[in-house]
Amino acid sequence: MSSPTAGERLGRLLAIVPWVAAHDGPSITEVCDRFDITEKDLTADLNLLFLCGVYPFTPDVLVDVTIAGGRVWITMADYFRRPLKLTSREALALVAVGRFYLRMPGGDANAALASGLAKLARALGLVDDEAVEIDLDGSPAEVLGRLRDAVASRSKVELTYYSFGRDATTRRVVHPWKVLNVAGYWYLSAWCETAKAERVFRVDRIVEALDTGDVFETPAPYPGRTVTQEGLFSPAETDTSWVLELAPDARWVAERYPNEEVEDLGGGRLRVRLRAGEKAWMERLLLRSGGSAAVLEGDTTLASKAARRVLDRYRRVTLEESTE
Repeated sequence: MSSPTAGERLGRLLAIVPWVAAHDGPSITEVCDRFDITEKDLTADLNLLFLCGVYPFTPDVLVDVTIAGGRVWITMADYFRRPLKLTSREALALVAVGRFYLRMPGGDANAALASGLAKLARALGLVDDEAVEIDLDGSPAEVLGRLRDAVASRSKVELTYYSFGRDATTRRVVHPWKVLNVAGYWYLSAWCETAKAERVFRVDRIVEALDTGDVFETPAPYPGRTVTQEGLFSPAETDTSWVLELAPDARWVAERYPNEEVEDLGGGRLRVRLRAGEKAWMERLLLRSGGSAAVLEGDTTLASKAARRVLDRYRRVTLEESTE
């Protein structure tokens, strides 16, 4: 089992801290059960809080954690009691992100977030609700609109889709289940008739989406899995297993992609075991690492072969341009 990444631990703490702070000394067992965490991991996470604060790191600006008698108390630093002072740039970014989430399915225009954003917008002089425009990932508006309509009407859609992993464009008919945004990118969760299984498609890689005129029945409740940044790729047992040794500047590989095992080699280096469904995906990963990821198990010549093909293609294009 791989160790949690720094991002995962931070996300967990951001959920645990306000809940514990709002309760009067909940039991450690209760906290562990609520957040599905072991007592060992909870203690390790809480020990980080003793170091959290702002300059000059005096007791009044540090988060205080007390563990006694099987219970835990978290007392927030004094600066949490004062209104947060935002720059105009920070406030505008907060309004933009907040308005985006209010427009997501389930957003409540009458909730506390909407009220707070309205006050912040007035302080910034934003009167028109459309004054802040958000372009998340460059997904074509017409494709997004057509997919949303298809979800609502349960209409089958024929997709022309570019697969980054296989570096190929395919056509397939899908049953659109849900359009959602994860980490700034739009995704379509759908049943694929070609794969005969659920698939998740990145909308900005959909070249064309055509309504077939056919409808489908969606089981209730919504059958698609909850898509998270970590869950966009679920490796299969049949996928090729790779073991990589990562230099310190390639540790992002272990943090960003699902893996089966991570071993700390010391000096900032890691050994990680992960699976890849497509060779082209692993080639790109190794090329992006710039030589900071070495293959220990798998095709050790994969990176050099891919680099040679890229250089040959570059030389061909350069030669063609020079002879025109």
